[in-house]
Amino acid sequence: MLRPLNETFRPADYPALLVGLDAPDDAAVYQINDQQAIISTVDFFPPVVDDPYAFGAIAAANALSDVYAMGGEVLFAINLAAFPDNLDTGILSEILRGGADRVKEAGAVIAGGHTIKDKEPKYGLAVTGVVAPDKIITKGGAQPGDVLILTKPLGTGVITTALKRGQHEESDVLAAVVSMSRLNRAAAQVAQSIGAHALTDITGYGLLGHAHEMAHLSGVDMVLSWSGLPWLPGALRYAESNCFPGGATANLEFYQQWVTVDAPIGEANTLLLHDPQTSGGLLMSVMASRAPATLAELAARGVRGYSIGHVVEGTGRIRVEK
Repeated sequence: MLRPLNETFRPADYPALLVGLDAPDDAAVYQINDQQAIISTVDFFPPVVDDPYAFGAIAAANALSDVYAMGGEVLFAINLAAFPDNLDTGILSEILRGGADRVKEAGAVIAGGHTIKDKEPKYGLAVTGVVAPDKIITKGGAQPGDVLILTKPLGTGVITTALKRGQHEESDVLAAVVSMSRLNRAAAQVAQSIGAHALTDITGYGLLGHAHEMAHLSGVDMVLSWSGLPWLPGALRYAESNCFPGGATANLEFYQQWVTVDAPIGEANTLLLHDPQTSGGLLMSVMASRAPATLAELAARGVRGYSIGHVVEGTGRIRVEK
């Protein structure tokens, strides 16, 4: 699908495009002078929760996260919305309010937007950020010996699917909403200050999909510890009840060629490793000697970090151990 774009926009013809289609990352980065590069990204999707304000906050946090996954800061955002003409427009106002509050929390501003009519509500942001050219953190810098640190627990896909099926506990959904609404800004600032070698956010391709992307682009393998993985309340239970979104199976079918699961965790938990996340945490690869300081600095900024594995020499494979 992307071949026509790659043939039209050859990287050699656009030297100021520091991150683009040649080595896909979380956002595009375009250098404008020696001190500044612009980060550009876009993301939107249908509701994952029932509350309009919470949906707006989650969608905005998710879109902003791609700037943080490059180690940058957000400047401004443009609303993108689709809305049925037979629903109360007050619902859309609440969605936009939820998004606006997250953008304001990011120290940025909503500068406009575009809305179309559609059968299903959808919302997200086109986001512009900034980063110093020599401070960009891509997916492709992980090094053997690094420690892998994750900044949010997993399981949003199975929890929101349980919500759609009416099989949820309200407290589980609330915990997931709080996690999905939380910005990755502080975690990105820690990644910058600590000198993380590689960085990405965990979203639709699940933990193993995004870990493979980082491993492949870095030319390494990654070893993850099942016992070290953090889960949102109820996630393991919903997995056992088969509350999986369709994307989990699609992720498993595609990424299993690069994954070996040595831990005796069963089929449900194996599929849970591929659970598509909405507004998940950052996965950072840091020098082992700096891992304790990274976890301490995250905690000082109100972010709990989890050491979930390490990096070894390899070619992009992921191994899951006990």
